[in-house]
Amino acid sequence: MSITLHDVARLAGVSIKTVSNVIHDYPHIRPDTREKVLAAIAELDYRPNLSARGLRSGRSGAIGLIIPDLRNAYFAELADAVMTAAHKRGLYVLIEQMGGADKQAELEILRGPRMQMVDGILYSVLALGQEDADLLDISTPLVLLGDRIYNGPTDHVTMPNVDGSRRATEHLLSLGRQRILALGAHEDEVIGSAGLRLRGYTEALEAAGVPFRPELVVNVGNWHRFNGAEAMRATMASGIPFDGVVAFNDSLALGAMRVVQEAGLRVPDDVAFIGFDDIDETRYSLPTLSTIDPGRAEIAEVAVGWLLERIAAEPGSIAPREHETAIRLVQRESTTFA
Repeated sequence: MSITLHDVARLAGVSIKTVSNVIHDYPHIRPDTREKVLAAIAELDYRPNLSARGLRSGRSGAIGLIIPDLRNAYFAELADAVMTAAHKRGLYVLIEQMGGADKQAELEILRGPRMQMVDGILYSVLALGQEDADLLDISTPLVLLGDRIYNGPTDHVTMPNVDGSRRATEHLLSLGRQRILALGAHEDEVIGSAGLRLRGYTEALEAAGVPFRPELVVNVGNWHRFNGAEAMRATMASGIPFDGVVAFNDSLALGAMRVVQEAGLRVPDDVAFIGFDDIDETRYSLPTLSTIDPGRAEIAEVAVGWLLERIAAEPGSIAPREHETAIRLVQRESTTFA
């Protein structure tokens, strides 16, 4: 038999209303009462019945999160941040990953049966572009994440990609590096993380009076460690000299840094590295990786908060909003000289 609120209340020795208040994170509950209820929930492994809740309130108590790829550490950590922000507000999160840049498949997920079960959706666009903005004018409350669609029909939460990449490049330039690889470009991309981060790289070079060298821009289709390692092997085999690497995400940097070290080069003495995303692994690589912290927790907090506002509001009553996070440069061993 399934565990009910009555079972939790009986074990904790409190009322059903008190259990409900704890589940919904009601603030005015004595700490010892909250602890008793949470202990009872854990002991009984209680799971709220979202279907029953939805029948009573017209809402499921769940939101959807559509992201490109959980194998990418940034999106895995973003999902964790979204779940933390949602759980604080008494919400559950259904996660869908797209797994590839296919526009039709992406739209099918957005409009599919799992996303019909939720009260609102956070959607990190991958395959759609600016020309597809009208396709996102759906009845379910929606907040966009990422860098593919700006000025769309709903709220949009993103990071300052251009500024972040500019600051990363400026950091290497300040160390005296003149031949800096831009690792992770996508050919002909303008809008999107790769295109925006390439723009920041080129702006930093121009401001410093350093010539832009096309041969130092390395196109990489996917942004996993394997791709970074593979791209670095090809670059080193070509004989192109370089003394710094601005990688467009941390995974690319970590894969490339391993190849450079295997070749007998020292980091940062021979080649300085900086990534982008500040994933947890950067604190434990050898050497630790300098990076750009994009404000992942801020993205989650603002996006979940705005989505809740849209869920509670009348359709069309909130004009689309744009939020760009604050970023910071995190210097670690890959750009720090002894």
